[in-house]
Amino acid sequence: MEISLHNQVAIVTGSSSGIGSGIAKSLAAAGATVIVNHSSERSVDEAKSVLKEITDAGGKGITYQCDVSKEDQVIAMFQTVVSQFGTVDILVNNAGVQKDAKFTEMTLDQWNTVIGINLTGQFLCAREAIKEFLRRGIDPSRSIACGKIIHISSVHEIIPWAGHANYASSKGAIRMLMQTLAQEYGADKIRVNSICPGAIQTPINKDAWSTPEALNSLLTLIPYNRIGQPKDIGNLAAFLASDLADYITGTSIFVDGGMTTFESFSTGG
Repeated sequence: MEISLHNQVAIVTGSSSGIGSGIAKSLAAAGATVIVNHSSERSVDEAKSVLKEITDAGGKGITYQCDVSKEDQVIAMFQTVVSQFGTVDILVNNAGVQKDAKFTEMTLDQWNTVIGINLTGQFLCAREAIKEFLRRGIDPSRSIACGKIIHISSVHEIIPWAGHANYASSKGAIRMLMQTLAQEYGADKIRVNSICPGAIQTPINKDAWSTPEALNSLLTLIPYNRIGQPKDIGNLAAFLASDLADYITGTSIFVDGGMTTFESFSTGG
């Protein structure tokens, strides 16, 4: 069965690079009009490059600059997209950052920056998306669901991560946000799920794979013995956004090559 997102509009936050770009390309390949969100002037060229890949492959979309931690910018983004395309059908809450430090050395700014983008940004975008879903209602020509939200979380919503207390806390909170929204809006036929990537080869974790030694060390944590690619996340996002996944809501799906099986215990720990 073909995954089809034709006649649907998708906002993918933080999609100028990394996992977000892979998701944007996969949704566009399935037929969605994709808003390639990026956060600042520094990422304009990257966002344009992602959009060019999409349009060169026959897809449709635009770029849009918005810092998801800023309420006024998020509201403006949704208003602009609805004005230009009529509605929003799919939100992929992907934007995220790391500001790593030992806990006793972590600054309030490091904590607030990560929580602001990784968690508050997902709250703000989900709130505006749900408002739009409810305003529009179910349109069977678009989807049998009223709307779809996909939160990008992490294996660290369940695996503690020393030196990354702000990041792990944000991802653990995303799990509860996702499940609460799925519970609260299930009767409205709004589906809400999380994708939890493991080690994906992106700029945010370059130090973990950029040398043979680092990559080999990383692979000791992954039973499937390869590092993930952005397309691995994009493929699942396209499925979850489609009507093929209509009975899936309120769940976290781990895309991690088996990392959450704790391979270090494969020989007895």
